[in-house]
Amino acid sequence: MVSLAALSLVVLLTGTELLFSGLDALNLRHGARAVRESEAWVREQLGVDSPDRMLAYQRAKTVLSRAQSWLGVLGVLAVVLSGLFGDVVGLLVETGLPTVLQGVVLLVGAVVLVRLLGAPFDLYETFVVEERFGFNNQTPGLWLRDLVVGLLVTVVLSGVVGGVVLAVVDALPTLWPVAGWVVVVGFSLLMMVVYPRFVAPLFNDFDPVESGPLREAVEDVFDRAGFECEQVYEMDASRRSSHSNAYFVGFGETKRVVLFDTLVEQMDRESVQAVLAHELAHWKRGHIWKQLGASAVQMGVVFAFLWWVTASQWVYAAFGLPTVTYAALAVGLLYAGPVLSLLAPLTNRLSLAHEREADDFAARTMGESESMTRALTTLAGENLSNPFPHPWYAAFHYSHPPIPERIRRLSERTDEADANDAPATPAD
Repeated sequence: MVSLAALSLVVLLTGTELLFSGLDALNLRHGARAVRESEAWVREQLGVDSPDRMLAYQRAKTVLSRAQSWLGVLGVLAVVLSGLFGDVVGLLVETGLPTVLQGVVLLVGAVVLVRLLGAPFDLYETFVVEERFGFNNQTPGLWLRDLVVGLLVTVVLSGVVGGVVLAVVDALPTLWPVAGWVVVVGFSLLMMVVYPRFVAPLFNDFDPVESGPLREAVEDVFDRAGFECEQVYEMDASRRSSHSNAYFVGFGETKRVVLFDTLVEQMDRESVQAVLAHELAHWKRGHIWKQLGASAVQMGVVFAFLWWVTASQWVYAAFGLPTVTYAALAVGLLYAGPVLSLLAPLTNRLSLAHEREADDFAARTMGESESMTRALTTLAGENLSNPFPHPWYAAFHYSHPPIPERIRRLSERTDEADANDAPATPAD
């Protein structure tokens, strides 16, 4: 007989997946209709010669992603409800290993399994979908290397962090939620330094931008924005894909700006400067720390929920688990995951506000809005991004405002500036 707790997990996981599947379908229909209604704008402003190609790319990516997500949900439910998860935990208990080590083995095993099951989907996406639409530059050898290196990095990081959290749980039976929260937040801060210096270079080459026209353009933006940063890099993104982007990472002396070589190639000087100014805004306006603070609050709620789960006995009886804390934590995370997904419209609001503020900062820094507008249209057109997401879909999935909205805001900003600069009309 299925327990109420197990049934609630089924409803939560499948219900969330059904919701997102419905949003996918709604978004694809809405996007197709909007693109056809604004076909001239898509061709002229985004530089997309074939809007149908853009729509086909969105369909292919969406269908593949949702198929992978459904496989994951059904796989999790099969493992948990069949009793297989409880059997695996039982075998770990019988090994006699320390409880913390048992939990680490379970976590690492789950990480490896998820990565390996996801590999066929990533392979298809890279060499079928991305290849079909002209984005893929990877070789099978490079893809396999990325898979192996990425798996090793994930195993090491998850094993270390998971081990420390489980050790805290074991050592501090009453205070572990607070201590575990501190560990996770501290790890997030540490990764802001470790990732760009040690992890990212495992996958890409980062060439310092030290001289030449690009460095001059960068220093010009730094001067305008009142920003100091010696570490500016161009990343060989084209080695894998023709998609373009830029990002800012780190803090203090470790902060660095990274420009994709594809972005530098696809945009003119002023557009690159506008993108750079946009990224600098996230530091200048404290967005990085605000996002970290919001994430810390979210993690605090998750740890409070996990404490309640582990302190309750229902989880062990409902899923046939040995009474070891790491098993209850694993089940608790299965409940927390979809709940966090359902709360995305709330958490995305902060990011949306930050992106709008960053666009405004870029326009002020450049002294005009046209450069940022060109950058946005280039990014959307070159990446075949969906310019017209359904509002409900965007609420759950978009941390950036849709491109037309961003362009409209920049245009209104230009109109306001022109109005303020216009000479006053003489009184009658």
